Amino acid sequence: MTINKTLIALALGLALAACSNADQAADAAADASESATEAQVAADAAMGETADAAQTSADAAAQAADAAAMAASDAAAAGTGDAADAAADTAENAADVAEAAADAAEEAPQQ
Repeated sequence: MTINKTLIALALGLALAACSNADQAADAAADASESATEAQVAADAAMGETADAAQTSADAAAQAADAAAMAASDAAAAGTGDAADAAADTAENAADVAEAAADAAEEAPQQ
């Protein structure tokens, strides 16, 4: 009976870790989406030549947001904690890219 309880506890621990990573990935995807929206707002406000640069940054942010959303989906579907952790890391990296692209889009009108 003790071995069964240990195995159940281990399985629950792995499931909780996967859920936590899926939540982390979902949060990163939401952050990336918000950054993409900010980048598009900045691109819409840009004028002249800077509008092209801002739109390019906004497009990059949108692509990064899509990548983060896909990674969040992968984290939710992952069967192991390691796979969910890797997908969550991917989502966070994509969110960072989206944020950097949003920053570039916001700076474009000032250049």
